[in-house]
Amino acid sequence: LHMGSFIYLDDFLKEHVKNGPAGCGCAVVQNDELLYEGYYGYADLEKKKIITPDTVYRQFSTTKVIICTAAMMLFERGRFLMDDPLYEYFPEWKDTMVADTGEDGGIYIRAAKRPIQIRDCFSMAMGIGYGGEDYTHQMMEKVRRNLAETVGDYTLRQDIYAMSQVPVRFDPGTHFLYGFGHELVAGLIEVVSGKKVSDFLQSELFEPLEMNSTGYRYFGDIRERMVTPYSRREDGSMIPVKGMFDHRHEPDAKYEAGGAGLFSTVRDYLNFSQMMACGGVYKGRNIIGRKTIDLMRTNQLNEQQLKDFSGSYLAGYGYGYGVRTMLSPGSGSNTSVGEFGWTGYMGTYIAIDPSEKAAVVYMHNLEPNMEEYTHHRVRNMAFGALK
Repeated sequence: LHMGSFIYLDDFLKEHVKNGPAGCGCAVVQNDELLYEGYYGYADLEKKKIITPDTVYRQFSTTKVIICTAAMMLFERGRFLMDDPLYEYFPEWKDTMVADTGEDGGIYIRAAKRPIQIRDCFSMAMGIGYGGEDYTHQMMEKVRRNLAETVGDYTLRQDIYAMSQVPVRFDPGTHFLYGFGHELVAGLIEVVSGKKVSDFLQSELFEPLEMNSTGYRYFGDIRERMVTPYSRREDGSMIPVKGMFDHRHEPDAKYEAGGAGLFSTVRDYLNFSQMMACGGVYKGRNIIGRKTIDLMRTNQLNEQQLKDFSGSYLAGYGYGYGVRTMLSPGSGSNTSVGEFGWTGYMGTYIAIDPSEKAAVVYMHNLEPNMEEYTHHRVRNMAFGALK
């Protein structure tokens, strides 16, 4: 489906697969109307398998938007408050410790000034990231190694229990640090709903939104439809690589992550994004409250946290409850204040603009992911083409 004003986006994507990803898919929706949909290049170069609307992509961190939305559905049902201490739901997190580095380079462990609150988990202010050389992340790796050795394939809840031993990097709420917060949000979904994350997502989001190719673990023909991820070398050659979490897609895998781990198609994710752009309603059915979406996309970061968060890719954005949110479009984006979404490690990109009732979904699986080059151009062309 190619409408006139999307010709520049279409031309860009046609060219993009020659010197970028092996293949990609993109769609734009406004007011429940599909304005643009395009698929280019190959899902597998060796097999000459082309990208189609049925191609499935690893989402990596675009999982987070779905997880945080699911949790916000429970928030608006009164199941938790944002300033509840985390330990009310996970008692083992009661006495959070902070690892300070002294002027002598030594590590000093002290009690946190306040408990971790639920809001800190959503807004990435709880103090454990995804890795690094510091004491917190060395401890994190040690704890997880130990867990794998004693338990084998561990679950999200076992991970959350074990990670409570790790001293955090700063007092909760004082900095932004991208990482473990959304595993805790996924755990919260399980505690307050009494269901596994995958079951809650299935019944509350994937079924009502007709997201029939989205999930954590292979089912039906998903494995065959999954795009092959590539690494583009300096010389332009494309090397197939293994997806970092592919083992978690196996039917017998146990870990259901909050921060990564879902797979989806462009069309499936577009259904979700369209619902979020149109006040939480999909095909006449209310999925989540419009005001709850507004809360999600309200910036939660203070001045210090905005410094931790910023970078050229995120220019103009703050961070809400699990999503980037546009604060000043003059920064180089032609979207509205409050446009929100996120990005995945291998190139997935979501932009949802409730004031235009519009959404853009773009997907490829490539490393390095070319996110700044690709996503900002796709965003600017897609929003530039809106009537």
